[in-house]
Amino acid sequence: LVSCKEKEKPVTEKTPEQIATEALSGTGTAQWTVAGGGSVTRDGQTVTSTYATFELFLNAGTAKTYSTKNAGELFDANGNWSFAGTNFDKFILTGSKPAATREISFTQTGTTLRLEFRIPAPGARVDGTASLSGNYTFNLVKK
Repeated sequence: LVSCKEKEKPVTEKTPEQIATEALSGTGTAQWTVAGGGSVTRDGQTVTSTYATFELFLNAGTAKTYSTKNAGELFDANGNWSFAGTNFDKFILTGSKPAATREISFTQTGTTLRLEFRIPAPGARVDGTASLSGNYTFNLVKK
């Protein structure tokens, strides 16, 4: 018997890093926002009104860039991001604002992205007066 069978295409499995990158930035750039159903807490207290128009753009390109809008003094306007460690469940943003260089844990479910991070008291001062220290949780929605 002779059969003309199509060759099976090899299944290429994604690496844990590729899966985590797509969770954060899709296959290009993802835009996440508080507006439209998101929320923000600091030390368990709701501070959503302070960040009501906050937006985070994450790019999956080789350089892994990010930018923010309406971030107050917490996040830099732009920079690069990278994974912290090899579990691919935390990332770090470059910059000089209080959230920069902190490990940010993330969980992406459907169209929501939850970010959790801590800003310790040393290094949390802005303009020498306001302190942004605390444990933050940002619940963002995909825009």
